[in-house]
Amino acid sequence: MWMKFKNLSSLVLIVLSLITSAHASDCFIVKENNKIIKSEGQCELAYTPQSTFKITLSLMGFEAGILINETSPSFPFKPEYSHNINVCKGDHNPKTWMRDSCVWFSQVLTKKLGMEKFQKYVNDFNYGNKNTTGGLTHSWLSSSLKITPAEQIQFIQNMIDNKLPISPKAIEMTKKILFIQELSGGWNLYGKTGNGRYKGELQQGWFVGWIEKGDRKLVFAHHIADELKQSTYASFRSKNAAMTKLWYLIDELEK
Repeated sequence: MWMKFKNLSSLVLIVLSLITSAHASDCFIVKENNKIIKSEGQCELAYTPQSTFKITLSLMGFEAGILINETSPSFPFKPEYSHNINVCKGDHNPKTWMRDSCVWFSQVLTKKLGMEKFQKYVNDFNYGNKNTTGGLTHSWLSSSLKITPAEQIQFIQNMIDNKLPISPKAIEMTKKILFIQELSGGWNLYGKTGNGRYKGELQQGWFVGWIEKGDRKLVFAHHIADELKQSTYASFRSKNAAMTKLWYLIDELEK
């Protein structure tokens, strides 16, 4: 059976996906032109968005004029900021913030927005349950703001279709800092991971975004809810599993 795989990397992704599925329940949902073309697993439950909310924060920041472009502004890191990964200890700009997923940058940004404007954007975007009672800097982090995989892809669909009540520039700048890589067949991948806890020490992880080639755009959401305690980030496992599924989806699209 190994000869069926086109390269070693695809085989590695498949093995990782099988390991993931043994310890967690997952959801994978894909939509093209507002039509669901894939829906697998438990996709009806809502979870905190964690770092996938950086997509939303980017739109807010660019629309409000706090974020200027991919590399401006650069927010200085301060010792009192929380940093769960060492790469977040330095100064960061919009591109590196999204790439390295630095929570402190998000929290500086929301403080600059203020609660009134922050809540207005959440309402205007119709984002999840729109509950920001968890606070200006923590509502999306294992707190009050929750969203389902289906709501995630609808939000992203509205964004890439320019149907959110913000400027095209804010959307375009956000798209730029969400680009990850080119996939097989010339498809471009855009997206963001998110990781957090939902039941004590159990993790839940996201990978959401879209792939595009020419005029075709397919939005997707992959979510993992661990059923056993794991030593690796659920977000990484979610991304690995999604990449495997996207590889097979692209293979179907190219027939």
